[in-house]
Amino acid sequence: MRKLALTDEILLNIEKPARYIGGEVNSVQKDKNKVDIRFAMCFPDTYEIGMSHLGIQILYDMFNRRDDVWCERVYSPWTDMDKVMREKQIPLFALESQEPVRSFDFLGITIQFEMCYTNILQILDLSGIPLHAKDRTDEDPFVIGGGPCAYNPEPLAEFFDLFYIGEGETVYDELFDSYKEWKRSGEPRVRFLERAAQIEGIYVPAFYDAEYKEDGTLLSFTPNNPHAPKKVRKQAVMNVTDAPYPMKPVAPFIKATQDRVVLEIQRGCIRGCRFCQAGMIYRPTRERNVERLKEYARTMLINTGHEEISLSSLSSSDYSDLKELVNFLIDEFKDKGINISLPSLRIDAFSLDVMSKVQDIRKSSLTFAPEAGSQRMRNVINKGLTEEDIINGAGQAFEGGWSKVKLYFMLGLPTETEEDMREIARLSDRVARRYYEIPKEQRNGKCQITASSSFFVPKPFTPFQWASMYPSEEYMRRAHIVRDEFQAQLNRKSLKYNWHDERGTVLEGVMARGDRNVGKVIEEAYRLGCLFDSWTETFRYDLWMKAFENTGVDIAFYNLRERERDELFPWDFIDIGVSRSFLLKEWDRAMAAEVTPNCRMQCSGCGAASFGGGVCYEGKN
Repeated sequence: MRKLALTDEILLNIEKPARYIGGEVNSVQKDKNKVDIRFAMCFPDTYEIGMSHLGIQILYDMFNRRDDVWCERVYSPWTDMDKVMREKQIPLFALESQEPVRSFDFLGITIQFEMCYTNILQILDLSGIPLHAKDRTDEDPFVIGGGPCAYNPEPLAEFFDLFYIGEGETVYDELFDSYKEWKRSGEPRVRFLERAAQIEGIYVPAFYDAEYKEDGTLLSFTPNNPHAPKKVRKQAVMNVTDAPYPMKPVAPFIKATQDRVVLEIQRGCIRGCRFCQAGMIYRPTRERNVERLKEYARTMLINTGHEEISLSSLSSSDYSDLKELVNFLIDEFKDKGINISLPSLRIDAFSLDVMSKVQDIRKSSLTFAPEAGSQRMRNVINKGLTEEDIINGAGQAFEGGWSKVKLYFMLGLPTETEEDMREIARLSDRVARRYYEIPKEQRNGKCQITASSSFFVPKPFTPFQWASMYPSEEYMRRAHIVRDEFQAQLNRKSLKYNWHDERGTVLEGVMARGDRNVGKVIEEAYRLGCLFDSWTETFRYDLWMKAFENTGVDIAFYNLRERERDELFPWDFIDIGVSRSFLLKEWDRAMAAEVTPNCRMQCSGCGAASFGGGVCYEGKN
């Protein structure tokens, strides 16, 4: 297969041509004639977004360690390049070889966010791969999906040959070995899918039938092939310290969204926030050895030339050796021009001391995520944060020299009242008031409190998976209540409030908890021209509404009803280790505004502690 010619005429007439040329530092070149498997690893968004994703860097490195596999990368072409490729009939190509994706053995797509679903169809369409798995032949690659959205793969079921449920470091080697055996056998395409379905963690949608009741809910979801299991078990790496990690991550030519070395310090989270899908599906909590992380930091900075290093975790403050690691990074790199980024920290004395050493206080802002304005609502969502914690943390920050604070909230949470909404503005005002309690001579300029609210979307495998949502206009009404309350605050000149687009929330809700019937809406939206739906400048809500109308799919069915306790969900065939009975118990505790202690304080018996023979927090790998 010859390489595709990206002419100067094309490259000079598109935005950011470096997105498409490859050849970056640490990218991998191999002889295609000396490998057995060619794998195109896709992130269905722009190059800059995809290059910031740690998961792809891990799998890219892991796959290419095998002599028999060549893993290359592919991203969604931006709208200008998409147009050129269609006009000139240029098939989508991988960056390393510049060869068409359709000539590969596998196309792997990481699915991070529901609003990228039409981009997945763009990838298939531009590659010349039939959109529907049932229409593919031996000339087509096997299309495999993974990532957090694969925990409810049903809206995308007809577009994928298979899904990998869980963390990629576990059974991909077994899948590749099985593929090589199948390829030598000369058996038809379906035989490989049958082999794959017998590997733990692999889901083949074609091997399952969904039956529905008259009211539209699921009646049954059963295997139609003897090789397919009734339950697909999530894959989790129990020893994360010894798991593959990219010492030479690919360094982009152009600035990526997160242009830095990333240290993943742990997986999972002990906190148990009831809205948080990641906190449930990535259980149990597993920490990396601190000495190994120090070694990674040194090596990766040398191998990439990056000038910033960041810690990656759902809750960095809960990492047992955080103090030792952070002090090492400061001592080792601060005087070498290396910036240190410390996201996901709770604002306490230690964190503030550290941040004062690594940030320009006059320019930087601190971020708090109370999620809800009232204590009652924070108890409902099990945030584990009191108003005293928030005000004291802000006070320590102000006394330490900060004057800018960002506060993140959610609107539309279960049981939310108007009083809860108004408390968002009042809490923001009390934070500002704390600043003005500091003597004038100790203040660092004008106080700036920026509050933002997103709209809550119930996600699978959370205690809130039973919750209902609201129509678009109701989200706007709630945002306006909060906005008006901000205007009534004493310190309103120090306060700023903004909110996310409510229309995207509606679509995200349908796709997050959708079944196979949602697939036809996604396909119709793509046919109508929807693409890059998470980007404001390209989002076409009117076309999405037209797609729902054309397909006869009812948004209200997916968003506006509270699920019955015993309803069969489209994702119930997946075993994530956390039991449904635990999620139901947490749903009941939420309705009673009762707090559940975090995993380090008390085991609540979610089921993850013994998953894969691991523990939640008692030991380190």
